[in-house]
Parts: sequence; structure tokens; C-alpha cells
Amino acid sequence: MNGESASVVIIGGGAMGTSTAHHLAELGVTDVVLCERNTLGSGSTSKAAGGIRAQFTDELNIRIALLSLVEFRNFKERFGVDIDFREVGYLFLLDSDEDVQRFSQAVALQGSLGVLSTELTLDEVLELVPQLETEGLRGATYCPRDGHATPEAVVRGYAAAAAEKGVRIHQGVEVTRILVLGNKILGVETSAGRIKTDTVVCTAGVGSREVAALVGVDLPVIGEPRWMHYTPESGSLPEKLPLTIDFSSGFYFHREGPGLVFGGREPTIEGVATHATRRLPLLVDLPIQSSWWGYYEMSPDHNALVGEAADPSRFLYATGFSGHGFQQCPAVGEYLAERIVGIIPTLNLSAFSADRFARGESREEQFVI
Repeated sequence: MNGESASVVIIGGGAMGTSTAHHLAELGVTDVVLCERNTLGSGSTSKAAGGIRAQFTDELNIRIALLSLVEFRNFKERFGVDIDFREVGYLFLLDSDEDVQRFSQAVALQGSLGVLSTELTLDEVLELVPQLETEGLRGATYCPRDGHATPEAVVRGYAAAAAEKGVRIHQGVEVTRILVLGNKILGVETSAGRIKTDTVVCTAGVGSREVAALVGVDLPVIGEPRWMHYTPESGSLPEKLPLTIDFSSGFYFHREGPGLVFGGREPTIEGVATHATRRLPLLVDLPIQSSWWGYYEMSPDHNALVGEAADPSRFLYATGFSGHGFQQCPAVGEYLAERIVGIIPTLNLSAFSADRFARGESREEQFVI
């Protein structure tokens, strides 16, 4: 690799990095190197639940979702890869009047932007998931166009499409240093040698703060672990089961093949079970086949950090999605590519620049699981 050069170097080969590589190639920028220190999609992407939704409180997140959903729905046709996108809806269960009010206001905003979300009665909730225990619930919201997909398949599709157009993907290669002179990037040093470049894109997930520190940029991102569990049995839950979330506790579940995936904020199955068996009692009788955990890359206001540093120039970043990175990767990857090329973006995400924190501003996303 020593002596290699590229117009753009992308650091991080998850959903966001591979999406950026693909969208650059779509715009004709194929002199691109993507460096992934492990294997493609091996970070947070491979640990994600795969949820895809438009039920947010921030208008920009809703617009990102609507744009991304178009790409997910058409993924198999465009990329020839089946991502198992299941448009089964998202169901939020609410147990406080305060949450009901917040979600009601959000549904109004979502509807004004074309999202088909709605408030449900508890009887309507039971029509969707008859096995739920609704005691203590005050309301619910549902959007039938939300759903879930397989994150690793999305990475494969983006990576293959980018590579076919000439993007070079290096797995097992870690960027250890970014070379800067004045305000300009000169290249990167990796575990496999030096690459000359003047443009670097950081899509390193929870490692983004460490990568940004190589050029003296502070990206305030911390890793917050989340745990998931799989049972090979469905407990006779509906085949078209919404991704269901008990909002106050963070417990959620959805179909995965013949069985179920469920999770929450607690580090042990016993901790998750406290909430799980209260809301979905049938889980008590289902066997657990596997468990795993991964990081949410959390930002101070639970919203993304997307933009370009002022010093050095041409250091771009997309991180801090606080659990929403996979589902937002189509629109954000497109934005980064458009910004690198210098064209008017399809969706302007400049409000997500990390500079907002230096200005003492925040942009809170309230619907974080």
C-alpha cells in the first residue's frame, strides 16, 4: 500500500462508510480508498437491531428517514442484494401522560411531512399484538411504513456496488495517523502503509472521537452499550409483527427469521426480563439461543454529528447517531458525497455540524430507545 494515493480516504467500513463510498462512486468519484480496521460491518452495524423508522421529534431526522426509506425499499432492485426489508411498522407503547403528549405532538409534525404515523387505542394495540400485556399503558403510536432490515446485507450491497465502480476497500487496515500541514490534509498513515490524500471522511462509529483527535478535532461521542437476545421460537406472535418498543423501559422486540430478537438497556438477561415479562409474558417460556451487545455512539443531544471541520479543511465526519446510524446511512452517505463533490445537497444536513456545541447550542432528539 505504500505510495498509494486517493482523492478520498474513508475511515470505517460499516453502513455509513460503505454508503458514502457508494454515493461517491455514483457521482463519479471512484478514486476512493475505504479503510476498515477489522472486517466490513463488524462494528456497531453488525450488532444493530436493524430498525428503520420515521417516528422522530426532529424534523431533520424525519426528512432523513423519508429519503433513506426510499433507498431501503428499492435496495434489492438497485443493488441485487436482499436486505430482508420488512415493512411491518413500529409500535411505541407509552405508559405516561407526558409521553403520550410528546408523541401526539410528534405525530402531528410527522404527518405534516407525509409520514403515516397515528395514535392508537389500547384495543387497536391488541389487534396488532394480541399477546401484549397493556396494563399501565396510557397510549401508543404506530407507523405502518416503518420496519427493519439486515444491516450486514446493506453493507455488502453498498460495498459491492462501490468496488464494482473502482473504489478500493482495505479490510484489516487501521488508520494510525492523519498527516496535516497548516490547514491541509496531506495523507494518512495506516497499519499497511501511507496513502496520499487531501480528503478524509470519518465514519468510524464509536471510534470517531479517537480518529478526529488525530487532526485536533473534538467529536463528543461516547459509547453506550446495548444488549440483544435471540430466541428461535416466536411464541405464536403474528407473522407481521411490528417492531414494538416499551418506550419508558427501552424494552423492544421484533421478528427475526422463525424466532424473535429482543433487547433493552440492561446488561443481563435477568435485567431485561424484568421489563420483558411485564409487557410480553410469553417470553418466560421461550429459550434463549444467543446474546450479544454493541455500542450506541451517543452525542450530547442524541442527534447526529455530520459535517466538515474548519481546521483542517476536507476532514468530514458522520457519527454520534445515538442508535440511528444504520437507518440513516442512505441519506447521510449521499449528503457527504455531495458535499465532497461540491454540489447542492439533496437534503441539507448542515444543522448537524458538531460546531453547534462550540456555539453552546443543542438540537435534542427525544425519541431515543
